[in-house]
Amino acid sequence: MIDGLYILLGLAAMVVGGDLLVRGSVAVARGLRVPPMIIGLTLVGFGTSAPELVTSLQAALSGSPGIAVGNVLGSNIGNVLLILGIAALVSSIAVDRRALMRDGTMLLLATGLALWALTSGDIGRLAGAGFIVVLGAYLTATLVAERRRSTAAGAVYMGEADLLPTRPQRLWPAILMALAGLALTIFGARLLVGGAVGLAAAAGVSETLIGLTIVAIGTSTPELVTSVMAVRKGEGEVAFGNIIGSNIFNLLGILGVTALVAPIQVPAEVLELDIWVMLGTTLLLLLFAVTGARVSRGEAAVLLAGYAAYLGWLILQA
Repeated sequence: MIDGLYILLGLAAMVVGGDLLVRGSVAVARGLRVPPMIIGLTLVGFGTSAPELVTSLQAALSGSPGIAVGNVLGSNIGNVLLILGIAALVSSIAVDRRALMRDGTMLLLATGLALWALTSGDIGRLAGAGFIVVLGAYLTATLVAERRRSTAAGAVYMGEADLLPTRPQRLWPAILMALAGLALTIFGARLLVGGAVGLAAAAGVSETLIGLTIVAIGTSTPELVTSVMAVRKGEGEVAFGNIIGSNIFNLLGILGVTALVAPIQVPAEVLELDIWVMLGTTLLLLLFAVTGARVSRGEAAVLLAGYAAYLGWLILQA
């Protein structure tokens, strides 16, 4: 009972903390006159993945690699099947193929690198550093390309920045908001990981299963809020871009930083099913995006049914 309470309190703290962190960081960036495209690409696009990052780091440092890896894989699977499914069910999502060419290709590369590292059995500091270098190169290339000429992908990132209120805010309050959000996110992650470890032991299931389900769904809440908000504003391409950007950062940024701080021993059970489900959902995402240049409500139903089937299988195998 107490472990469930820790999980709920941890998730609540991370949701509030993550929101404060992103809003405070964006307010600071706007105060410093950072271009909207950069804000969308970095602070908003990747800032929504802060709960996943802090949780995986906390789990790895606590000796719970199953939660660390399960959180990343489960978040990527959930982002596509659950969050994109819900967003596209609200309204079909148009996809800009020019933006998809660059970011979709990067997602495939990130997925391939993650599969290579995961199937090796452990992700060491060298692999973690390599992931971060690849992510940094992608961000740099994106920013350089945008300085030369505006692209469709850049318009998506600017749309992500525009999702947040543009009301001017003084610099120091914005900095304090961001720091408070970071502290609350870290505190929430500690509660969440502690509760998840306790729940796994009490229920007699693996920590990886808890990471793939409860932890992954909870830490993906910011992506859900951002995607639904974008769709309701008629900016479906922003919702789609947010999910692709989040999945890229999960694989390269979160696995990279986590492995650099605390090398990860990959649980054998994720090699049997979950990494292949992640690969399948990534390919399905790109297939739906290419065919008809949109994700329709019918395809949304397929995604949600797939997620229900995946969760059902995990529960049956527990």
